[in-house]
Order: sequence, then structure tokens, then C-alpha cells
Amino acid sequence: MTANKDHSDIDFQPGELIDENEIAAILDVSVCTLRNWRWKGEGEGPKYRKIGRLVRYARTDLARFIGEAQA
Repeated sequence: MTANKDHSDIDFQPGELIDENEIAAILDVSVCTLRNWRWKGEGEGPKYRKIGRLVRYARTDLARFIGEAQA
């Protein structure tokens, strides 16, 4: 039996979620660095989301991560 989940709090527009190749280019780090940050856990890199086997980053989370790094 599959539980129905309410996803009404998710409101992403097309293009708002980006993959690890694009975010690596934006941050000028390697994809391997992003994977290491995810492996180390919370606080090491920008917040990410798993969608099945895919890893995606929200542009708003990326902006927050960059802003906190500059502070």
C-alpha cells in the first residue's frame, strides 16, 4: 500500500532546479567536491534534493549558500 503525500509546499518553476554539473560550474568547484559535501552532511555545501536517483539544487538554496559564504 502506498501512502499519499501532500506536496503542496513544493512550488518549483521550470528551470529552478539545477543539476550538479551546472552548480559545479557556477561555484567553480568540481562535481567530486559537491559529492564530498553531500557525503559529509548538513552544512558542508548547498542544500540539495534527491528525486529518485537524481540530485538537484534549487537556485534559491544556491543563492542562500553563496550569501552565507560571503558574510
